[in-house]
Amino acid sequence: MTEATKIALVTGAGTGVGRAASLALMDKGYTVVLVGRRLEMLEETAKLGLAGKSLCVTADMANPAAIAALFDKVKATYGRLDVLFNNAGMGAPPVNFEDLALEQWQAVVNTNLTAPFLCTQHAFRIMKDQNPRGGRIINNGSISAHAPRPFSAAYTSTKHAITGLTKASNLDGRMYDIAVGQVDIGNAATPMTDRMVNGPGVLQPDGTTKHEPRMDAKAVGDAVAYMAGLPLDANVLFMTVMATKMPFVGRG
Repeated sequence: MTEATKIALVTGAGTGVGRAASLALMDKGYTVVLVGRRLEMLEETAKLGLAGKSLCVTADMANPAAIAALFDKVKATYGRLDVLFNNAGMGAPPVNFEDLALEQWQAVVNTNLTAPFLCTQHAFRIMKDQNPRGGRIINNGSISAHAPRPFSAAYTSTKHAITGLTKASNLDGRMYDIAVGQVDIGNAATPMTDRMVNGPGVLQPDGTTKHEPRMDAKAVGDAVAYMAGLPLDANVLFMTVMATKMPFVGRG
């Protein structure tokens, strides 16, 4: 099978990192299943990419039945899946730790952890039985898989858990020629990070608020496309792509 016929699936493909990764994969010749909640945003991503190289599918990542239907559609339409980018995610309101509601915690866990788990399970089922066998799964871990921001217990906990999911599924995927890796992203320029450069900026661990440098999201998209394009006997287990001057390395 040539790269031009390979199938990729990107969750959260309507904006930001998901859009950048989808465009990079299309540019490399993949047909990309663009998944998100808002059809109009997915269609905009499709228009920015290569004609005929995408399929827009709306799905709520907090709904297991919607996830199952999504992968059924991929299998029925293409008969295989070569790359899955588990990218969709959300955060909880930045409130004091003790004030975070259980419902808010559970919403983040459902979207950021349970959904990637379910998507990975469905991908395994397709990838292990297809010919050629195997595939690649890439998880969006975030810098929060390494270190938290203030008032981010739910998001940080799920991203630390994604690291465990990456390791465990990579190990369990060996027998099926399924490689699993993780990209940890810091300060990509997306609508989600506009607050880093507008208004007062972002709350720091020392209680101050500062503007933070960002990087073009295309850098992340290109990294995902590189990881996706490796032969299955090679794997990037973890890659950190971050704004060079963001407050992460050292003590801020």
